Amino acid sequence: MFYSDELVEEIRSRNDIVSVIGSYIRLQKKGSNHMGLCPFHNEKTPSFSVSASKQMYHCFGCGVGGNVFTFIMEYENYTFLEALKVLAERAGVQLPEQELSEEAKRQSDLRGKLLEINKQAAKYFYYQLVSARGKTAHEYLLRRGLSEEMVKQFGLGFSNPFSDDLYKYLKGLGYEDGLLKQSGLVTIDEQRGGTDKFWNRVMFPIMDVNHRVIGFGGRVMGDALPKYLNSPETLLFDKSRNLYGLNFARASRKQYLLICEGYMDVIALHQAGFTNAVAALGTAFTTFHANLIKRYTNEILLTFDSDGAGTQAALRAIPILKETGLTVKVINMKPYKDPDEFIKALGAEEYQRRIDEAKNSFFFEIDVLQTEYDMSDPEQKTKFFQETARKLITFGEELERNFYIDAVAKTYQIDVEQLRRLVNKLGNQLVLGLSEPRESRNEASKGKKPPEDGIVKSQKLMLTWLIEDHSLFEKINGIIGPEDFTEGIYHEVATLVFEQYKKENEVIPAKIINNFQNKEEQSEVAALFSARIRGEMDAAARNKALSDTVMKLKENSLDKQSQKAAQANDMELLTKIFREQTELKKKHFTFGS
Repeated sequence: MFYSDELVEEIRSRNDIVSVIGSYIRLQKKGSNHMGLCPFHNEKTPSFSVSASKQMYHCFGCGVGGNVFTFIMEYENYTFLEALKVLAERAGVQLPEQELSEEAKRQSDLRGKLLEINKQAAKYFYYQLVSARGKTAHEYLLRRGLSEEMVKQFGLGFSNPFSDDLYKYLKGLGYEDGLLKQSGLVTIDEQRGGTDKFWNRVMFPIMDVNHRVIGFGGRVMGDALPKYLNSPETLLFDKSRNLYGLNFARASRKQYLLICEGYMDVIALHQAGFTNAVAALGTAFTTFHANLIKRYTNEILLTFDSDGAGTQAALRAIPILKETGLTVKVINMKPYKDPDEFIKALGAEEYQRRIDEAKNSFFFEIDVLQTEYDMSDPEQKTKFFQETARKLITFGEELERNFYIDAVAKTYQIDVEQLRRLVNKLGNQLVLGLSEPRESRNEASKGKKPPEDGIVKSQKLMLTWLIEDHSLFEKINGIIGPEDFTEGIYHEVATLVFEQYKKENEVIPAKIINNFQNKEEQSEVAALFSARIRGEMDAAARNKALSDTVMKLKENSLDKQSQKAAQANDMELLTKIFREQTELKKKHFTFGS
């Protein structure tokens, strides 16, 4: 850490986690916690829990969790230092000017050097494009209808048909092999030396929102495969968290963003005056993409390819985008495949008309669904309306659902009351647990986790009880301690919990999470403090549950100790442990108040 633990804790404590997360996603109070749809995975039923008392969050669906720093780092794709600065500013805390630690300085220097390498590579690719070597590539771009202005604005380039051309150039600038390998632009082999990632391709620099080159995409000019090739993931580049063209689109005055599939589509749209176009970087749409878009607009229009693959990509993207709170529409580009082809054939004015006529994403989904059924066959037609009714159930607001029922009935010429009765019938069955939408069943089966081991569950439960009822520390004193938490990260967490209580006479889960730098560890620690205690328990039931849990922990701990003693052939220790195990069986723990 680059600032004192005391300052970090002050900033954390002055940023209420419910307030912070509530400014990003909609939360609803449920019991002692707040619940909402997880912003880190695709879900329809809220499983994302935020605890005001523990100042931490945990998703029971995907398992992510942490404190307010973790959330900002994950949601905004920030480093810890960036998250700290954001939260300090939010809380009105002035951060002192301070020298970076050696590790922080190393990371900062590395990022800076990688950005320099990418910048040099982008300049070199552009130089090659406008030189005699790049004549074929340059003519290819002009034939595709791009102006010189667009080529320059997007920094397009050309990688020569030599497998070590860029490598030699960057080596000539003084960059070492280890650094070049981390840039993702070069592969280093002990025998072959340096080999370029891209060669004989038209190059598309990928920039972050601050116009810094963080990666590249390369397109072949012929029929070779792969058609498009992206930089691998690096310290700078994560394709699931970036959008091509967003550095320009975010400055557009339009109230919505156009989302298309490829680099050429984005550039063609910008050239035609639609400067609010972006594209995913050769990957399926993710929740991170949706959250990134949400920073700049509340409405998007999908302008994916009009073929089967484009339709399926749109169907996958729609629920992810809608669950982030975005309004989604779909542009019809038929008979043309993509925006580039459409604009070349019909022009910008006609494309604007298609934007104005863009279809509500729900009706797009229903139109696609209809193509799967023979509407002249009564049985097929019935199945179509049953599937449509299942989709209508997903509208939680009754008024909105009724509007859609009326619109569907009018569009597909079915009696509105019959459709409403079908929707209500399926909705009631769902509430009663008699049936559920097909996709929900599939999601449930995909997300099903293996049952936890009994001792793991007991250790997790004990940690949850300890932070919820500090009086237990005195009651278990001399019975169990940190050494009795034996599974994985549990021992380290338990040690911190006991130490914090001893030092401060309280336990703050969010403060303990700060001790773990790795986001996977932070999620795991958050999960330890989020064990679900089923139902309300009276004093007797609670006492029994606690007694059983303590007994399991101690038995397991002594068993582990005896195994180690046996391996070390320590007979004296084995005798001592055996005596403790015998005494344990005679004990009866009481934890009543």
